Amino acid sequence: MAFNLKGRNFLKLKDYSQKEIDYLLTLSAELKSKKRTGIKGDLLTGKNIALIFEKPSTRTRCAFAVAAKDEGGSTEYLGKNDIQLGKKETVADTARVLGRMFDGIEFRGYSHQTVEILGEHAGVPVWNGLTDLFHPTQILADFLTIKENFSKLKGINLVYTGDGRNNMANSLMVGSAIMGINYTVVAPEKLWPEKDLLAECEALAEKSGSKIELTADPVEGVKNADVIYTDVWVSMGEEQKFAERIELLKDYQVNMDMINNTGNNEVILLHCLPAYHNSETENGQKILDEFGITEMEVSDEVFESKYSKVFDQAENRMHTIKAVMTATI
Repeated sequence: MAFNLKGRNFLKLKDYSQKEIDYLLTLSAELKSKKRTGIKGDLLTGKNIALIFEKPSTRTRCAFAVAAKDEGGSTEYLGKNDIQLGKKETVADTARVLGRMFDGIEFRGYSHQTVEILGEHAGVPVWNGLTDLFHPTQILADFLTIKENFSKLKGINLVYTGDGRNNMANSLMVGSAIMGINYTVVAPEKLWPEKDLLAECEALAEKSGSKIELTADPVEGVKNADVIYTDVWVSMGEEQKFAERIELLKDYQVNMDMINNTGNNEVILLHCLPAYHNSETENGQKILDEFGITEMEVSDEVFESKYSKVFDQAENRMHTIKAVMTATI
């Protein structure tokens, strides 16, 4: 069944129903199939899209740019030093200016309030490419990857291990609650989700027939998992917390012991990337030099194993973002 999502913002998953999210995932799969078979699209022909980036990104930037071009659209990248957003011009004024020139606006940055203000004043669809609270376009890619591996979402056991209250953990909890996925946070208690958001998600989960659980036990918490999801222990802008987080989360690394503890040989690993799985990057070398470790949230053995679906997941950012843009413009 098709849905009329024209003109809708995509700022957080709570704004969308289970059926609307399922529609976007179905559309994503269709658009992926067309691209794989070389069928060119024209759903964004003549459309101009602004990409506002306060935070840099590989996957989000490339996914929006390629997805738009695939369907005949064009993009303009606006970095934090390219425009006066919040500096000499209010967010609302910037929204009203860009809305006169572009057919859609993507925002990736810090404050979630910024993307909400853009969405309120732009007059064209605004899409959240990541804020400190939520990362909804990533969740669509995650769920598409899960469906590709298990042919369903409802009843899947998804375990998130690490910082259980960052934007990824928040968004996964919201999305899981809406879609009927059983969601478990495996993290130290001080990194559990905020109580208000947890209560809201528990109500959504009761409606969808799923459950949300929290545990500090990394052994018991992953039992019977279908999906283990992890993310960096230190989010962008929190680099001063490396020592604290390494000490706090060292027992929550996704390694082969954790994979074996699931008791499920078909379990998959998801990670929104980039990942600290070795020291072969500038940041990885700094971590090695300062803390003497080569891996953080995921071991290289698991990252490179058959369980890892992280690059399928990364590709799916493009297909799901294409679905969001074509459905809402």
